[in-house]
Amino acid sequence: MPREKISSRGEEYEVVYSEETWNLLREKREQAMKLMKCLQGLVDPIIHGSVARGDVHAKSDIDIVVLYPVYSYSIEIRLESCGYKVYNRKIVMATPNHVPKAYIVLHPDELVQVSFPLARLRQREIEFYYFGGALSLTELEASKRVPGVNKRLELIIPTPRGHLAKNVIGMEEWVAKLLNISVETVLERVRVLTRRDNIGRTGVYLELDVPPDKSIEEVLIEESHKDPSIRKMLEERG
Repeated sequence: MPREKISSRGEEYEVVYSEETWNLLREKREQAMKLMKCLQGLVDPIIHGSVARGDVHAKSDIDIVVLYPVYSYSIEIRLESCGYKVYNRKIVMATPNHVPKAYIVLHPDELVQVSFPLARLRQREIEFYYFGGALSLTELEASKRVPGVNKRLELIIPTPRGHLAKNVIGMEEWVAKLLNISVETVLERVRVLTRRDNIGRTGVYLELDVPPDKSIEEVLIEESHKDPSIRKMLEERG
């Protein structure tokens, strides 16, 4: 999938959705609700990103997130009992200072996934999801849409006809208040996405596929024995 470039448009503009976009949004939200209902009672998941905001396209991820650590086997057993096929399991750690996260991939092109942290998240790491827009199952069932920032660093504000879009750069404090998150989180995301835009994909500190014969936790522990940064993170956030 092509990398999205940061928007250079300075003025606010409106996008009016076609019937095709509304149908696509409805379809992706129905898939998300089905998956969240499967997990309900075991965890309290949220939907994160364009499906929460509304500005979807054909390749938009259905990204279901649990904001606290949970045993991977319990998630996997629940998903299998609901008829989901697991295509891949992986561990991703963005930097040595970020909590490693588990991803259970439920689509061959990685368009549907469930993720959860493998240690306790800090507040700014939680706010990352609300920076992009996030909804609970109850809010999704009520057809709510929320503002959030896309990868082009545009604030997406839902409207009855589609959405308004506004460049975030220079508006960080206002965006933070609107999204009810810290301005430090907004500034960090602006810095990361701007750097990525300037130099290309920056990569991650750790990305591991989990083999079928091991649990996610087993692989993480094995890796922590080899990497002091991971071991330190787990000790601090365990």
